[in-house]
Amino acid sequence: MTARVVIHGCRSNLAERDALASLAPDGATVINSCAVTTEAVRDARAAARTAARTGPVYVTGCAATLEPERFADVATIIPNALKLNGEAWGRAGQQPAVTRQSRAFVAVQDGCDHDCTFCVTRLARGPSRSVPLETTVARVAALAEQGVAEAVLTGIDTTSYGQDLPGRPLLGQLVQAILARTVLPRLRLSSLDAAEADDALLEALADERLMPQLHLSLQSGDDLILKRMKRRHSRADAVALAQRLHAIRPGIALSADLIAGFPTEGEAAHANSLSLLADCDLAQAHVFPYSPRPGTPAARMPQVPAAVAKARAAELRAESTRRLAAFTAAFVGLPVDTVSEGGQGLSAHGLRLRYAAPRPKGALVRLTPTHLNDGLLAE
Repeated sequence: MTARVVIHGCRSNLAERDALASLAPDGATVINSCAVTTEAVRDARAAARTAARTGPVYVTGCAATLEPERFADVATIIPNALKLNGEAWGRAGQQPAVTRQSRAFVAVQDGCDHDCTFCVTRLARGPSRSVPLETTVARVAALAEQGVAEAVLTGIDTTSYGQDLPGRPLLGQLVQAILARTVLPRLRLSSLDAAEADDALLEALADERLMPQLHLSLQSGDDLILKRMKRRHSRADAVALAQRLHAIRPGIALSADLIAGFPTEGEAAHANSLSLLADCDLAQAHVFPYSPRPGTPAARMPQVPAAVAKARAAELRAESTRRLAAFTAAFVGLPVDTVSEGGQGLSAHGLRLRYAAPRPKGALVRLTPTHLNDGLLAE
């Protein structure tokens, strides 16, 4: 029997799944929690209460770090700073396991040095810390030798990679080193900050082994709201970056985070966010109604009524759904390269494809989808 790990939130949490499973006691449930919204904390609390009915529960991650009192009655709390420390789990001296999956999430950075007015991640994760370039290249090389078909580089503020390391290597330099010095078939990036995408990174997009999918941390399409969020880019910056990415890698799948109903947001500001999807030619958006977080400057600003924020989020999601459906449908009848996850595969553009029959996990499969099945490409 092994521990069960439940992942909430970001890909950085997902990257820790195997490590947490190897450190937690057999039969326990581990909740790797998120605190980006009030709802995320409630979800983690509900998951912990449910799991506590059947066995011991450990809660780690951002919600456990920032609001441990929400979980103390049903779970053992392991804060972020100790989550990968064997001693915190009663396994002194034990090193966390590495992934054994066909797709691997490789954490290259953690923490954040910025102070966006709505965000508690910096408080939960601490300052930005990068994994040395040589260490990461060696990890990816080892994964490739084990047969891992795809690695996803993750971080909380991935594009700040290297600023705390000797020589201050850029994320683009890390990506280029991985592509040049490993035999990994497919490399994928997670979220990028529009203010920090470096030229070396954009140049690397010309390599076919770097997947044509990028997620941009945009948050809003309105300049005044961006200033009140203390974001470091303007609307024009976001559009210019998207246009450059489309020029370098035609057909790239771009997505973005968008917050609906940020404090002081009016109808015109919301309209600017809505039009940003088309102006950046986004394949989809990840939309969140604004959720005030304790201790943040935005929580003290004049608030938009929750019902209005919810309605605006629904409008943004509807446009995102429409755009994703059109983007997906364009691949019907075209050859698509996928990495198999058994009954379905993941395309280079990050789209799920249902196989007519299961393929071996980790296999690289080229096929031509003939139709859509519940919105997914299918044979």
